[in-house]
Amino acid sequence: MSEWTDAIVGERMTVDTEFNDRVMASRFSSQEWGLIMTAAEFEIENSEDPEAARIVADTSNLPAIMPELENVRSQVAAIGGGGGPDGASRGSGGTGDGILDSIKGALGLGGSGGSGGTTDEELEAAERLLEEYAEELQAHLEQVGKWDQVRVAYQE
Repeated sequence: MSEWTDAIVGERMTVDTEFNDRVMASRFSSQEWGLIMTAAEFEIENSEDPEAARIVADTSNLPAIMPELENVRSQVAAIGGGGGPDGASRGSGGTGDGILDSIKGALGLGGSGGSGGTTDEELEAAERLLEEYAEELQAHLEQVGKWDQVRVAYQE
C-alpha cells in the first residue's frame, strides 16, 4: 500500500509547502506538525468508486505521540525559540504564557483542569489539521490530473 504514497512524493512536497500557512496559523509549530505527520498514515476510502473515493488520514497512532509534543515544546523553549506565530496562537497571554505553560506541562504541573484536557483538545486539533491536509492533497492530485492514477494504484 505504500507504493501509492511513494509515487506521489513530489506532489506531497508541493502540498506541504502550500499547507505551511495553515500549519503556521494553527496551534502547532512546524516541528510539532512534523511529528504529527510521522504518526499519520494516509489511505483512500472507497478507492473502487471514482465518485466516492477520498484520501483520509489514519490517526490511530496520534495518541501515542501526543505526549512528545510537550517534549518538542520544552526543547524549543529551552533554546529560546518560544516566540513566533505558534507561541502567540497558543494562548491569549502571548508567547510568555505559552512557554510557561509548556514548561509546566513538561514538569507534569498541568494547565487547564487536570490530566488529559489539553491532550484531548490537541489530539482533536491534530486530527482536524490532518483531515484538512488529506483534502488538500486530494484536491491537488485532482488539479494536476493524477487522482485517478493514484486511486487505481492504491487498489493494487
